[in-house]
Amino acid sequence: MYKVFVNDTPIIITSSLKKENNYLAYRFNEIVFDEILHQLKNNTINGIILYSTDLEQDWRIFTQNLKVVPAAGGLVLNAKKEVLFIYRNNTWDLPKGKIEKGETIETAAIREVEEECGISNISIDKKLLTTYHIYNQDGLNLKETHWFLMYSDYQKELIPQLEEGITQVVFKNKTEIEAAFQNTYANIKLVYDTYQET
Repeated sequence: MYKVFVNDTPIIITSSLKKENNYLAYRFNEIVFDEILHQLKNNTINGIILYSTDLEQDWRIFTQNLKVVPAAGGLVLNAKKEVLFIYRNNTWDLPKGKIEKGETIETAAIREVEEECGISNISIDKKLLTTYHIYNQDGLNLKETHWFLMYSDYQKELIPQLEEGITQVVFKNKTEIEAAFQNTYANIKLVYDTYQET
């Protein structure tokens, strides 16, 4: 299954015929890509399910319409099991960024967390998941973000990367995370839920 967000509305591409969430449902081979995006951008629907008979082939077809932008980031825990958050564009987020040419996904994830948060002593525990969202910038882009569970024992002051629009960097406990989730992206909740399930 693939879940792609447009704003915070999901397109679910799946081979499962199970109906969920009162989303509109279509067969993948019967859709008009631009019409679906138009519906999602105008927030006229809660979500769309696309039924696929060949998930990997249909995913390739789906991504042909988009410029894929690979990125990597981390859900970083400290010794108290608090989660590292950044505040950018008036929204709580997790640190992440584009993978540079010649970089491994893991190296990019650590570099982005270090740069955006002014933190060091980061280690990767494991891969959590890959999230997808579509945005419009010089055409349609599909940001494909590889997320890792990370740890750091860093004790010094965290420094937000102001030139990237980040104004706060903070470790949050469970109660603070719930409050932050009133003002975050659906993908970030997905990353946190995946971590909670591990």
